[in-house]
Amino acid sequence: MSTFTIYPAIDMRGGKCVRLLQGDYNQETIYGDSPFDMAQAFVNDGAEWIHMVDLDGAKAGKRVNDEYVIQVAQKLNAKVQIGGGIRTEEDVEYYIENGVDRVILGSAAISNPAFVKKMLKIYKEKIAIGIDAKNGYVATEGWLQTSSVKATELGVELANAGAEVFIFTDIATDGMLSGPNLEAVANLASVTGKQVIASGGVSSLADLTALSELVGQGVCGAIVGKALYTNQFSVREALQEVKS
Repeated sequence: MSTFTIYPAIDMRGGKCVRLLQGDYNQETIYGDSPFDMAQAFVNDGAEWIHMVDLDGAKAGKRVNDEYVIQVAQKLNAKVQIGGGIRTEEDVEYYIENGVDRVILGSAAISNPAFVKKMLKIYKEKIAIGIDAKNGYVATEGWLQTSSVKATELGVELANAGAEVFIFTDIATDGMLSGPNLEAVANLASVTGKQVIASGGVSSLADLTALSELVGQGVCGAIVGKALYTNQFSVREALQEVKS
């Protein structure tokens, strides 16, 4: 039976845990001074994976908050996936060699498809493809631009190149606590035939239940951020919800 994984999210900026509203760097809330302490709390609550995002890295196009990622990967009993600022083969290798379980490639899938396909060939399921979409089209560069590429078309192309895991974010819902775009998530899983992790919009345990009911269709998990930080529910409650 497929299991449904909860991925508590830690977005890092300036070494702190923050959340941005719809990816807007001017709309930031700081939720903690230590990414490691936050990860520790999530693991203590039962999390098996931690989803980390280097927001400074995403903006700068290079690794910035990587020391915190490595610290979590090496010292905590949880798996780590990292996205943000990963642009080169050296970046990918650095994270994987230092104990990170999965590296997320996002904007590069549009700007540098050859690089992404090469990484899929070398690292296989250790690479997740992050697809951020707005009205069905792929958004890039920290959501500042929308491309003319359909999310489903990019998904199929990369699945054919070896991608096994996708992380799908519907930008319209991210950080808004408005509920995930179930249809779009299920659709990506259906057209690619691969595993899809839903990201953005999870605001309640009911949202997690709705997503976990799609597990047979290839929806394998959910990234949860703001709902945890605003105490809508805890990691422990989320895990119990999807188990039942």
